[in-house]
Amino acid sequence: MKDNTKVIAALLVGLAAGTALGILFAPDKGNETRDKLAESLKNLGDSIKETASKEIDNLLDLKNKVVDNIKTKINGVEQEFQDDLEHA
Repeated sequence: MKDNTKVIAALLVGLAAGTALGILFAPDKGNETRDKLAESLKNLGDSIKETASKEIDNLLDLKNKVVDNIKTKINGVEQEFQDDLEHA
């Protein structure tokens, strides 16, 4: 995992823990507390999905760059081989 991803994950976990503790110790009624907790968990889930989506996009970009790089190198080797065959 990248360092940025680790930091984001740690911040999200800290945010969720802080929010949950704050809501649980708040002097609201049970229904209100559960609603707030559910909303906080929904927001956390949305944040995690967004972060995961960004990381998946980054991985796909990296994969495409690696594939393009390999194809370029293979084409170069093929061309060198063809040149060697013509000069042999």
